[in-house]
Amino acid sequence: MTIPAGLRRTVLRAQRDTGFLAAGVLPHLALVPVWAWAATTTARTGNWLLTVSMSAALVLLGTPVLTAVQRARYRVLIGVDVPRLAPTAPEQWTWASTGRWLAATRPWRKIGYHLLLGPLLALLELLVLAVAAACLAGVIAYAWSWALPTGIRQDWFGYLTQLPAYTAAGLLLLCVLPWTARAVARAEARLALGLLGPSRAQRLQERVDQLAVSRTDLIEAVDAERRRIERDLHDGTQQRLVSLAVNLGLAIATRPDLPSDAREVIARAHLEAKEAIAELNDLVRGLHPAVLEDRGLDAALSGLAARTPLPVRLRVDLEERVAPNVESVAYFVISEALTNATKHANAMRAEVIVSQVGEVLRVRVTDDGLGGADAAAGTGLTGLAKRVGSLDGAFHVSSPVGGPTTITAELPCAR
Repeated sequence: MTIPAGLRRTVLRAQRDTGFLAAGVLPHLALVPVWAWAATTTARTGNWLLTVSMSAALVLLGTPVLTAVQRARYRVLIGVDVPRLAPTAPEQWTWASTGRWLAATRPWRKIGYHLLLGPLLALLELLVLAVAAACLAGVIAYAWSWALPTGIRQDWFGYLTQLPAYTAAGLLLLCVLPWTARAVARAEARLALGLLGPSRAQRLQERVDQLAVSRTDLIEAVDAERRRIERDLHDGTQQRLVSLAVNLGLAIATRPDLPSDAREVIARAHLEAKEAIAELNDLVRGLHPAVLEDRGLDAALSGLAARTPLPVRLRVDLEERVAPNVESVAYFVISEALTNATKHANAMRAEVIVSQVGEVLRVRVTDDGLGGADAAAGTGLTGLAKRVGSLDGAFHVSSPVGGPTTITAELPCAR
């Protein structure tokens, strides 16, 4: 005879949930002797101060142990992982730091769970276990009734007249038991997650911290990949173009007997190779200039200002070098802002100010161009805003029609 898979799963689930509830009775009643002893001792001696202090000490000492037991019970028996909240202890214990630590850990939730809610849950678990015992007794009533002496069986059951009713009641309770045990186990799991684990706000904060760390790792990985591409272009493609340009130049210089048409074609190819080298140099500097990695933001901006076609007044005030990803974003913002001022704003001069205020790197680029730039119009300024936003920075554009245009970026630079 093959047992249907659905029935087998129901039986196994009922067995698991019932065992889980049975294992919770003693831990939930563990603190009952403490407050029972406190109540009786206080009523007998009247020394409530000593009794309350001793019982409070026992509760505080027993709460972590009971919490660990309950976490293991939920994890092992029903597969529910109650997260452990372990905030960092303050370096120096003061009233303020102690208050913040208590607000973060909220130990009164665990004390309330074990001291007040535990006995109620134990009573509910005992009711479910009593229902389980009653349904089993009813189902096997025929079997165990015949083990009784004849006189007792006649007095209790009247031979076989009442046994079918007991059996029917046991079967009915047996059908209800899996869903009852499941509902009680789920209710206990929700209460444990809410009282023994971190709160919703704490879980959200932990998730935000994890996302911030993963985003920082992603930014660093992208920056490392950008540097790798820059090295490959510099050491591979750029060198091949330089070799090609040199060979074409040598061909023009050493072969005076070339026909005029061939010389013109080689000269044009030589010129295009040199232009390709110049464009590749600009591309490499736009990706991640080597001087930025070697000497920092100040030196890289000095070179950028020198290459810009319009006069640039540069002022850099940094206490120390900031994180590489912050340097890269700041350089990119300034480079794009100067490029826009040169190509689109018809500016005559520009000013770049970089300063560090506390843990914030402030970048401001101002030009006297035509103005009218809009970061919400889907232009290159939108990309700058997203680049700054990847570091939780702030990006602002002030560009009235007629100028001047001021681009400001504030980047967190705490390592």
